[in-house]
Amino acid sequence: MNEYDSNLIVDNLKKINYMATTDPQEAHCYILNTCHIREKATDKVYHDIGRVKKIFRNKKKPIVIIAGCVAQAEGEILMKREKYIDGVVGPQSYQYLNNILLQIEEKNKKVIFTEFEAENKFDNLENIKNKTSKISSYLTIQEGCDKFCKFCVVPYTRGPEYSRKFDQIISEARQNVDKGTKEIILLGQNVNAYDYQGKKLSDLIYSLENIKGLERIRYTTSHPRDMSDDLIKIHGVSKKLMPLLHLPVQSGSDKILDEMNRKHTIDEYINVVEKLKNEKPDIEFSSDFIIAYPGETEDDFTKSLELIKKIQFINTFSYVFSPRPGTPSAKLNLVDNETSKRRLIKFQKISDEIKKRYKTQLIGKKVKVLFENKTINNQFFGRDEYQNSIIVNSNKDITGKILNVKIRDCNLHTIFGDLFDHKDVAA
Repeated sequence: MNEYDSNLIVDNLKKINYMATTDPQEAHCYILNTCHIREKATDKVYHDIGRVKKIFRNKKKPIVIIAGCVAQAEGEILMKREKYIDGVVGPQSYQYLNNILLQIEEKNKKVIFTEFEAENKFDNLENIKNKTSKISSYLTIQEGCDKFCKFCVVPYTRGPEYSRKFDQIISEARQNVDKGTKEIILLGQNVNAYDYQGKKLSDLIYSLENIKGLERIRYTTSHPRDMSDDLIKIHGVSKKLMPLLHLPVQSGSDKILDEMNRKHTIDEYINVVEKLKNEKPDIEFSSDFIIAYPGETEDDFTKSLELIKKIQFINTFSYVFSPRPGTPSAKLNLVDNETSKRRLIKFQKISDEIKKRYKTQLIGKKVKVLFENKTINNQFFGRDEYQNSIIVNSNKDITGKILNVKIRDCNLHTIFGDLFDHKDVAA
């Protein structure tokens, strides 16, 4: 979502004659678009500002603006602590960024703008969209969250759930496809809570399905409580919706889920998985896990291990719990560092074993790969239907093509293959 927002910012700033540069020493303005989900996000802001100071030690100071969720959560603190910052802009206020920048430029005045105006944001930025041409494009359809998981800052930094206008999304999707996009990834902090005037995520997928030239649809990130029957059903009907679902569970223990205020149980989670498999037998799952959440016992941790073995997630993202300032769990007593690290290492070892077994069994099989870009020499990078990273060699440019690939080898992170049965492509 930050990548999507950053593209909006860059395209919007062109209106006031600001252009992106790849040379840090050329910049007249630095905008740090920040995320507050992970630990030490604020420290990274100060670190990056330190780098800017070093670059411009003997030059005219550039304008420095902090944007995104760290700006929303800690804007006033940032401004007081670091005088080098000229402006702070929350993630729902990017529509005002041009005026804010001009105000700083002309009046040499510091500005803080952190209002929650999601509808205003998307309406004002509708004519900008993401003009950058990409084979796989992100498209934000929903922001904010009403779930209030005790560890999460999203309700405080992105505000309540807001769903973009249905037609606005379809229009942006068509524009992206017209510029060469073959895959659209629908984004939201709680994407399957999308609901605009009775139109749900399933309705959106049905409509996107009819866009000629669009080959693949994905969505992330979902909450188990919002996997409605209509959304589950479309997984078995849609020809363009990819068969990998990222469905965060966070813990395998009902006790910990309750303490997190996740609003679902493990049985409910497994029930959703089984329903999806009934509709789409070849569907696979990835998930997020917080390890060593306050109060987690060895028994609770063991239940998380049992869950990943049962579901056989082909990918997991796991982190030791780190408290976010302002959230209810920030006040809880932490599991000791040694125990936390030991559990994380054990969890990731088992998770990696599952992932490696899954990838190894792909060797010798044929998969459909959407190629996104060329890497080095004659190597091309793409992803299969399950989001696996795949590298092949080709003497011709295959960017933007969906081609059959026979899997030759793999490691934990990458799969290597050969183009298969393509007379028009010299491998």
